[in-house]
Amino acid sequence: MSGILDLLNSDLGKQIVGGISKETHQPEDKTASVVAMAMPILMGAMKRNANTEGGAASLMNALNSKHDGSILDNLGSLFSGGVNEEVKKDGDGILGHVLGGSKDTAVHALSQKSGLDSSSVTQILQVAAPILLGYLGKQKQQQNVNSNSGIGDLLGGLMGGGSGQSQQQSMIESLLDGNNDGSVIDDIAGMVLGGGSQKKGGLGNILGGFFGK
Repeated sequence: MSGILDLLNSDLGKQIVGGISKETHQPEDKTASVVAMAMPILMGAMKRNANTEGGAASLMNALNSKHDGSILDNLGSLFSGGVNEEVKKDGDGILGHVLGGSKDTAVHALSQKSGLDSSSVTQILQVAAPILLGYLGKQKQQQNVNSNSGIGDLLGGLMGGGSGQSQQQSMIESLLDGNNDGSVIDDIAGMVLGGGSQKKGGLGNILGGFFGK
């Protein structure tokens, strides 16, 4: 079971989706869909960036400092009364750094698949990105990852590992390079969340888990 699957099925995952849904005024099911599909894309983009020494060092520095996981200890205060604009600005910066020039491509693809407009998807991602980085920071501490070379392995493990990971990573990179439209997200979500060929069922089962279906 992948780290993403663990997170999405947990009470923490439901709290995150509920909070983002309330903050962005979007339905919980569509918010959950965007978050579930976006996580492997963001992690795959970070894994690609971490293949370079500079990219790995930059991510390590972020996880050692601002994104050490402490945001997960205060989700109640984060969402009560509205998410601080500084957090959203930080999220936008994370998206720009992680996705680079592929940000618009990813947002458009997620918009196509979720049925939400690009502006709404962007708002969801701005809040989700700092939380995802905080989750990575927590995992880094728990797994005692202390070297730049270990970051890629950590991300790979959270993305599910296994023989399909290289194919999954290749699909994510083709999306980020602008060679595919939203259709590739079905495949990515299916591999990460649905265990291969049962693409729609896998994602549907995850989203159903948020609402006890």
